[in-house]
Order: sequence, then structure tokens, then C-alpha cells
Amino acid sequence: MKKQVGIFIVIFALMLLGVPAKAGFDTSAPAAVLMERSTGEILYEKNAHERLAPASVTKIMTLLLVFEAMDRGDFSRTDEVCVSATAAEMGGSQIYLEAGEVMTVEDLVKSVMIASANDAAVALAELVAGSEDAFVEKMNERAVKLDMTDTNFVNCTGLDADGHLSSAADIAKMSRELMKHSIVRAYSLVWMDSVRDGEFTLVNTNKLLKSYRGITGLKTGYTTEAKYCFSGTAERDGMELIAAVMGAESSDERFASAASMLDYGFAGWSLYSAELPVNSVPVILGKSDAVPLRLGENGDLVVPRSSANTIETELSLVESVEAPVTGGCVLGKLTVRNADQVIAEIPIEAVRDVERLGWFDLFETLFAEFVAG
Repeated sequence: MKKQVGIFIVIFALMLLGVPAKAGFDTSAPAAVLMERSTGEILYEKNAHERLAPASVTKIMTLLLVFEAMDRGDFSRTDEVCVSATAAEMGGSQIYLEAGEVMTVEDLVKSVMIASANDAAVALAELVAGSEDAFVEKMNERAVKLDMTDTNFVNCTGLDADGHLSSAADIAKMSRELMKHSIVRAYSLVWMDSVRDGEFTLVNTNKLLKSYRGITGLKTGYTTEAKYCFSGTAERDGMELIAAVMGAESSDERFASAASMLDYGFAGWSLYSAELPVNSVPVILGKSDAVPLRLGENGDLVVPRSSANTIETELSLVESVEAPVTGGCVLGKLTVRNADQVIAEIPIEAVRDVERLGWFDLFETLFAEFVAG
């Protein structure tokens, strides 16, 4: 709820400032979304929730579950995977795995990220969940947690299948989550690589790697039903944008649509990161003299580029707080303004609990001061 209110305040402020947050721009893609990654704010949308076949952009969720499994310690990038007959039989984009072939997790991830290999995707799905069907259940569970209300996965590859659907809005959401893993860029920015000791070459399907300044990823997709899809990410001046495109008529159109959305975003907005001017407040009768502070919400705000240098903040904070203090309790707020318009009000919270001094603690403190003085 806090986040929704914060986004509403930002959009309302942009309207008051005369910034055409979602007007004056269009793309030829049938469905598209432009999102700022840090905040999740939508800067442009067109048929954002239309349910369409996502093609291999599906693999964003596949890779997300793989990286999350590695983070849990379920396996490492150097672990070896014995390829099943099921994985080896996958059609479409592939690296022609053979049943019984052994390949490292890293090489399988490279093959999915760079060359969109369906056989490698299934091999990874089986590693994570035992079977592709069990993995797809995890994909749909994760989609629910990400509030991807337009999405239903049927497979981990994106090959056309009845009921396998997503939307531009949901693609942006799962792209945002995947890009939280910094290791993704180690693969998504690679133009060419190889597996099998250099015998099989991988060429990235993301053509913007060669032409768009600041590009960071992410994933292409194509099937006859889905047509040309793409989730493109790029970063400039500390702000990363996600451009999700679905249903384009050609490969050139999907890349041109994504590039134009990214251009639109970088030209119109910048990211302002609010910071606390103080680190703590004094605590009265506490076992600690002070309690450290934090911003209660993400301090990143998307603001019009024209006003990025005129943002001001106002601190409202208690002078002191009496123990006991509960971690997370609100002790003030940081108001962010552009001219006379309030862009956001960010709560300031106590980082941790501070217990109250007991009678014995008070006596011990007084006695120590008496002896010392």
C-alpha cells in the first residue's frame, strides 16, 4: 500500500508539473511497457495487460528460478548436469544436446541467456525441480508472488502451447526481478561465446548489444504465434529502464520499438535517490544511547529530467525518543519537493530495537558515574 501511494504521488506531481508522463509518445508494437527498474514505475504502456504468447521471453522466469536456486546453495555454476532424453529432444533454438551428455550449469545458463537454447532450458528446469512439469509449477507460483496476474506458464521454453500466456506488464515485472541479480549482466552483455570447449558457438540474439548505448540485456523471443517479442534493459546516469515488447511484426520492429521507448525514458526522466541527512537519534533511558535510522521506503524517485537539479528535501524528525524503541517504528519523515510540489513523503524508521534500562541498569550507571566523578 505504501508503495502504491508513493507511485500515485509521483505521477500526480508530474501531472501538476506539466510533464506528459504517458502522453505524446507511441510505439508501433501491439503491446509494450516501459518501466524504471529501481522503483517499478511505469513510464509508458500500450495494451499492457493484453494476454499474448510470450515466446522465449518466457526464459526470463526460467533463469530467475535458476539464479534463485543458486543463491540458496542448491547447486553452483561449476556443477555438472547429465542431460536427459527429454531435454535432448527439444526443438526450436537449441545447442543440440545429446542424452547422457554432461555440461556445467554455467554452460547451460550461457546457452539459454545468449542463444535461447530450449534444450538447455529444460536441462536446467530438471536440475531445479526434477522435471519440467514440476518446474513449471514453480514458475507459476513465482509469478503469483510477483503479482503477474496476466501470466500462465505451460512450459519453461516459450514454445507455443495452449494457455501459455503473459503480458507486456508481466514481462517487465519478471525482468525487473531477474535484473536484481547482478550476475545476469555477466551473460546478457556477451555477444559471442562458446560451449563444448569452443566447438559450438553461441551468438546473442539481442541485436541492441551492438547499437544501443547503455544496453544491459535482456531476452528475445519468436514463434509463429507470438511473433517477435523482446525485453530490453539499458542503463544511463544511474537509471535502468526496462522496455517490454510483444507481438511485433518483425525483428527490426521489436528492436526499434524498444529503442524508441528507452530513448523516450532517458530523455524525459532521471532517477533521484533521497538520502538521510542524519544517521541516528538519541534514546532516553535506553540500553543504547542512540538508535540508527533508515528510510522506510525505497528512496529512489523518478523525476522529470528538467527538474532533477532543483529537488529539495525537508527533514522532520523527533529530537529524541524514550526507550523502549521497536525496530521499524516511525520517528519522522523526509519530504521531497520540486518547487512547491510535494513529490514524496518517505517515512524514517528505527533500524532496530532498543531496550529500556531497568532499575539495576540505572543503579549500575549512577554508581559508575559516582566512582568516576
